Amino acid sequence: MLYISPFITVYCCVLAALLGACMSSFIACMCWRIAHGESVLRGRSHCDYCGHTLGVRDLFPIFSYIFSGGKCRYCGAKLSFGHLAGELLGAVLFVAVLLKFDITLTTLTMLLFICILLACSFSDLNGCKIPNGFIIAGIVLRAVSLLFCEDKAAEATDALLGGFAISAAVLFVSFILGKILRRAVLCEGGIKLLFVTGLFLGWEKNLLCLIVACLSGVIFVLAAKKREFPLAPFISGGAVVALIFGDAIINIIK
Repeated sequence: MLYISPFITVYCCVLAALLGACMSSFIACMCWRIAHGESVLRGRSHCDYCGHTLGVRDLFPIFSYIFSGGKCRYCGAKLSFGHLAGELLGAVLFVAVLLKFDITLTTLTMLLFICILLACSFSDLNGCKIPNGFIIAGIVLRAVSLLFCEDKAAEATDALLGGFAISAAVLFVSFILGKILRRAVLCEGGIKLLFVTGLFLGWEKNLLCLIVACLSGVIFVLAAKKREFPLAPFISGGAVVALIFGDAIINIIK
């Protein structure tokens, strides 16, 4: 349906980009509030620096940042580029999922999966542990989506294998290395997130997700010269690569 005409394709992509930017902005705000002990449901959005309540013109994803010159309109404080980057990322990811899966129920499922990945990543970047609520939301989402699959048994088997096999293997390796090095090697949040990605990707794509996450993580460590870093963004990045390009990559390898 998406490719009936160029107009429909462009129109749907624009809507997906706007929705992605809005969802990413909302999720980033939610994760910031969780990390700073603020209520997610109560209180209006405010400047992180001066605390001034934001007006309507400050709440348009991407455009508000650009038109304000990346500064708070009230105190003039320079806003983090991460705000704009997160909103652009959400827009790009939503469009990519739409182009990959067309206008289907699978698209809706994967868009919600992307939201969970963003939530876990933003939480980790804010220095906060990945809330179990996000992990539970991912598990529930996948369980509900399986009810609408044609071959429920096969899909459920692949999902469970993808979730348990990869996360259990990583947990085992992490446990052994922890005993050898006498320190924690991998946080439990990362293992839980790998379990969730496996439910959506299956074991082959989740293995690809793990490989991409490890490679990108190693590159980051070497470039930034840091021993500790948030793992969720790398796992989420690997999951996106596996979700969008996994079939093509696996076919090339095979």
